[in-house]
Parts: sequence; structure tokens; C-alpha cells
Amino acid sequence: MKRWLMLALGVNAHASVTLGLFGLPLVIPEIERHFGVPLAVAGIMVNAPSLGVLLALVAWGALADRHGERVILGTGVGLAAVLFGAVAFADQIWAVIGLLVLAGAGGSAAMVGGGRIVLRWFEPPERGLAMGLRQVSFTLGMAAGAFVLPPIAQAHGLAGVLFVCAGTSLLAAVLAAIFLAEPPRAISGSGAAPQGSPYRQRALWRVHATSALHVLPQIVVSTYGVTCLVRLYGWDEVAAGQLFGVAAIAGAGVRIAAGRWSDRVGLRMRPLLLITVCNLGVMALLVTATLSGAWLGPAALAVAAVMTVAGNGLAYLTAGELAGPGWAGRVLGTHNTVQNAVSFVVTPMAGVLITNVGYWAAFAAGLGGALLSLPVIPFRGEDGERL
Repeated sequence: MKRWLMLALGVNAHASVTLGLFGLPLVIPEIERHFGVPLAVAGIMVNAPSLGVLLALVAWGALADRHGERVILGTGVGLAAVLFGAVAFADQIWAVIGLLVLAGAGGSAAMVGGGRIVLRWFEPPERGLAMGLRQVSFTLGMAAGAFVLPPIAQAHGLAGVLFVCAGTSLLAAVLAAIFLAEPPRAISGSGAAPQGSPYRQRALWRVHATSALHVLPQIVVSTYGVTCLVRLYGWDEVAAGQLFGVAAIAGAGVRIAAGRWSDRVGLRMRPLLLITVCNLGVMALLVTATLSGAWLGPAALAVAAVMTVAGNGLAYLTAGELAGPGWAGRVLGTHNTVQNAVSFVVTPMAGVLITNVGYWAAFAAGLGGALLSLPVIPFRGEDGERL
């Protein structure tokens, strides 16, 4: 049972810090009003934590390999809490961006630490389910943000949003620092360090590339989905946020199911391939609906919000298993760094594309990313026993 408590602490830390790191797109309309900036600038501001994540993930991974999850989660998430609070007092756009970059750097510790908990506390036949639960931390954070942040923004403004982000992160950091522990024994399949760098394996490079391409549909839907509902379909901001909250909860269930599925078949990449094929259909429907302004658009957005995150845990787990225990922190950090690098570039570009062409064009770019990933996914010759 203790392994599930450790997993819960990791999930709580990641979910809590997610509100501040990735939940701010949910209040883009408030940010535009508060600072008087256009959509593309607001997109840069809410994506600023991704730059910090990008810069710090590999370093947190190396620290985790050396010192364990307890130290990095308590320190990193606690630092993020302080910085979220500081953003509430900043007036200049450059100061807000700088503080959010630093908050992203601190909070990214939770993204590495939670993954290592799964690899170090769980046997291979349970890891898909455990990683699915761990990946739910992002969707839980986004669901909570979708239900909580827009109403708080309306009632208390941007400062209220940032104080909520700070408080939840601080509580999670304290719990992790107090209760996280080391596993009592070696886990099978994780007992020996790989010979040399795991990057001698082509499959690991392809797993990273697959996730990078899958970021495209995920980021355009999660970042601009709420504003699409508000501006293209005339939805109320709170109602739009609630729809994405429900979608996030459904996405959590799909991630868990995908992880359990991978455990049962003893494979990771073949299930990911099938999920990607489903995403192609969903994104094609979304592009068509938003291009024509059809009533089906909100439903397509909700389904896309669920499905575009469904396979993240499978790729993340595969990267960690290919890495081995001695490299897990660094490889998982690199994996998330690749994803966040793509996110950092794509978010403002998608904002410009939406402004000049339309929402359908950004969703079409996401569709293109999913399509390009099909020949990259390393599913051929996958050995279930190796995983």
C-alpha cells in the first residue's frame, strides 16, 4: 500500500503546480483585459512557465537521480509557490513573464519526480496503470483549474487566480517534503544500470520525437480551446471553462485506461499508435467544424481535449523504461524538455495563425503533427517482456 501513497504524493504535487504552470490559458480573457494586450501577447505570457520548464527539467532529473524525489519535489514546488505569489504583485509585462519563467523552472521538478516514483516503486506489470494514474495529475490540475480559475478571475481578478495557484503549490510541497520516502527494495526490471548512455537506442530518440509531434494537437486545443468557444461560438467564459473541466476529467479516465491496456497486452507503442489514429479522426472533425462554423465544433473540441492527452503516459513510461534507473531522471527530464520546447514555439505561432487565418488553421496544424507522428512511433518489433 505504501507505493500507492508515494504515487498519490507525486500526483498531488504535479496536479497542484499544474494550476499555475499550465492553467493560466483558462483565464486568457482576464489577462488580456488586465494588461491590455492582444491574444498573441497573452499567449506568450501564459506560456512563459513552459520556458522555465524547458530550461530546468534535465537539471531536476539529474538531481533526482542523485538525491531522490523528496528533495526535488519539496524544493521545486515550494519555490514555484513563492513565485506565483510574487507574480500577483507585478505590474510590468516583462516582470510577469520573468517570474512565470522562474516559477516554471521550479515547478518542473514535479514533472520529473512523479515519473521516477512509478519506475522505482512499481513492478513492470503495474507500471502502465501507475503511470496512467500519475499522468492524471496533469488532467486533474487542468480540471480543477477549469472549474475554479475562471470564476475566481471574474470575482477577484488575476491576483486571486495567482494566490490560489500559490497556495495549492505550497501545500503540495510541504506534504511531499514530509512524507515522501525511498523504496524499501529493488524493483525487478530496474535493478541494474544500463551499459553506457541509453541514447544509443534509436527507439528512445523516436519516443522523444513522437511525443514532440503529439504536443501540436494537444497545445492548440488546450491553450486556445476556451477562447475558441467564447469568440467563435459565443459561449460564456465560465461555461467554456467548465466544458474543458469535464473534458479533463474524462481525459484522466482515458489515460488510466490506456495505461491498464498497455499492462494487459505487455506493449506500450502499439496502443499509442491506435490512439494516434483515433486522434487523426477527431482533429479532422474539429478542423472541418471550425472552418464551417458548424454546431458540432464545441463537441469536437471537448473530444479533442480528451483524446489528445490520452497517449502521453505511454510514451513517457517507455522513455523511462528504456533509460533504466541510473538515467531515468535525466531521460524523463529530457523527454519533457522536448515537449515543452515544442509547446513554447507552437503556442505564440498558433496565436498568430488564429488571429490572421482562423481557429481552424491552428487545429489543422495540430492534425498535421499527429499525422507526421505515425511513421515515427517505434511499434515494430516491440517486445512486451522487455517492458
